[in-house]
Amino acid sequence: MTLAKKILLLAAFCGPAWGQTGFTTIQDTLYKADGTRFTGTLTIQWSTFDSTNIGTIVQQSKAVAVVNGNLQVQLAPNATAMPPANIYTVLYQSDGRNQFAETWTVPVSSVPLTVALVRTGTLSASGGSSGSGSGSGSGTGGETSGSTPVLESTVVGLVADLAQRPLKGVGFGTNAVAVVDDNGQIETAVGDPGNCVFIDGTTGPCTQPTFSDAETPGGIVDGTNNTLTLSNTPLGQSLMLFRNGLYQSPSIDFNVNGSMIVFSTAAIPQPGDTLTASYRIDTSAGSNIVGATAPGANIHTGAAQVLCSSSGTSTSAATWTSLGGCDIPVAGLLAGDRIEVRFSFAHSGTTSGFQFQVKWGNTTFLSRTGGAQDAAVVGRADAAITTTGAELSVESWGTVLSFLPGIVEAPAQAGLEVVFQALLQQSGSSDAVSLTNYTVLRYPGS
Repeated sequence: MTLAKKILLLAAFCGPAWGQTGFTTIQDTLYKADGTRFTGTLTIQWSTFDSTNIGTIVQQSKAVAVVNGNLQVQLAPNATAMPPANIYTVLYQSDGRNQFAETWTVPVSSVPLTVALVRTGTLSASGGSSGSGSGSGSGTGGETSGSTPVLESTVVGLVADLAQRPLKGVGFGTNAVAVVDDNGQIETAVGDPGNCVFIDGTTGPCTQPTFSDAETPGGIVDGTNNTLTLSNTPLGQSLMLFRNGLYQSPSIDFNVNGSMIVFSTAAIPQPGDTLTASYRIDTSAGSNIVGATAPGANIHTGAAQVLCSSSGTSTSAATWTSLGGCDIPVAGLLAGDRIEVRFSFAHSGTTSGFQFQVKWGNTTFLSRTGGAQDAAVVGRADAAITTTGAELSVESWGTVLSFLPGIVEAPAQAGLEVVFQALLQQSGSSDAVSLTNYTVLRYPGS
């Protein structure tokens, strides 16, 4: 053989290899469910897409004959194709009819891949979706005419993506506001219809800002006094201050320190000036708490002040239900104050046991389980308010439930709600748990 013929022959063999650069080979042995080898035709269809190594692949189809189970075909990788989510649709035909269809996503690979490694879903023979899954379709003897679920672990990145999702907590429910608990799980906000959900996930009566309009600040206006006092602390940056009808600019003419207006040197009010202030007051964090026994009294009276005293509701549900609550504003949580909580639950019926818990804001300081024979449970707690939060000493007991004391530390909170919750342990029971009475008292510090 001459040298020229050898070069031509070598070029003839190398040409197809060069032409296949960038393609992935799908090679497998296909079986039927009865163990015999699959013989038929695979019709592979695709839409136009751009492949990284090859270029633009135009929309077309390709028929591949499978004889005695042997499949071999080369396809352009579409796993990273543009537009994304481009797939191959593969129709299996044998015995004179369409058997079923599936979808393939082909990655870049320098070694042949089996059908199981590229299959991403199955379709009905007409092309409609029949659920995600895969038959083995490989030399292991799997069935190509059926489908089995795709394992989560076999889908690249799926397990990690699922781990990023928040999970349902034990208190998850529907038709209510969702909150995220301390474990990052989704719970249902527990409260009564019409309650507001606070930023810490607790619920309670909604509070609306009240207004102070055209108030005259207190203090001496003599040209030298630079500090005047408002009746309340303004909410946020809501204060609008006018001097002789002219608007005064915050941070330039004055600054606000609590309920005090501190004027800059150039803006100190002069004798004869008229000052008018309008602002919003947040009632949930008001500077005064009026005791029931001493209307209008300052918070530091030394006498006990009734913050809340009422009966609650009842429940026959097997999920945590709020039966009552009491809001304690910021002004009721001053260092040196003491808060006393007293409560009583009643249990009707003897079919189911029950659970109850009492929360100090986002801290559960009491959680106990009563038996089916417990007709009543009572308890009390004392919260000593400190600069870092509160130390709660608590005790509870029931008809059968034993006496149990305890001490719980709670972090500082800018206002909170004492919440009483309960549930039945047996779903569908005719029993009920009621919050028959609760009282929250405040003993101001000096």
